Amino acid sequence: MTYIIAVDDDPEVLGTLERVLARESFEVGLARSAAEALVKIEERTPAAMILDIMMPGMDGITFCRQLRRDARFAALPILFLTAKGTTEDVVDGLDAGGDDYVVKPFEFAELRARIHALLRRSTRDANGGALLQINDLQLDSDTYQVYIKGSSIQLTSTEHRLLRYLMENPNRALSPSHLLQAVWEYPPNTGDPDLVRAHVRNLRSKIEKNADRRYIRTIHGVGYMISL
Repeated sequence: MTYIIAVDDDPEVLGTLERVLARESFEVGLARSAAEALVKIEERTPAAMILDIMMPGMDGITFCRQLRRDARFAALPILFLTAKGTTEDVVDGLDAGGDDYVVKPFEFAELRARIHALLRRSTRDANGGALLQINDLQLDSDTYQVYIKGSSIQLTSTEHRLLRYLMENPNRALSPSHLLQAVWEYPPNTGDPDLVRAHVRNLRSKIEKNADRRYIRTIHGVGYMISL
């Protein structure tokens, strides 16, 4: 049975999440703080995590950053569930390493769809295998690491998936709406382009930080492209 952990300081929200996920035949772990969640995932790594942002003690964004620094949890699918719905708040969560987000109050159907999409993407990534290389950029889908001139950089699952799709489609300008469908598996005309922009920015900050070139090009008015 697929194990998912939900982290929120509100017991009513946790109860709702437990009921919704249990109806989908998931095994559900509950935690009311980052500290409690860390103990649980150290004991058993979940298939995905639903994480609140505003919590006492360590907030969700700080907790997400801590997890992403640990190689064991670098690829753990993380869905932020938050009442903070402004673009800036959402971008902060994605910058911290979150894969997706749902804003409270949420529709049960939307939450279920997002969780199932996260898990499908994670399974597809796990079965991807093989190395992919363009020029001096090499991506390892077994480890979610990218290698540039001998240096290795750890990616999150979403960063890996986005970079792989760009590398599999070189010399094509791919719009945010196209990437939302292809990478996040959103239905047409749904999803937030800021989700794509935030992850592209995070990718660039990692793979172009000490590079002498820009790997991901912005095609103004269209989208993004990797060139051969």
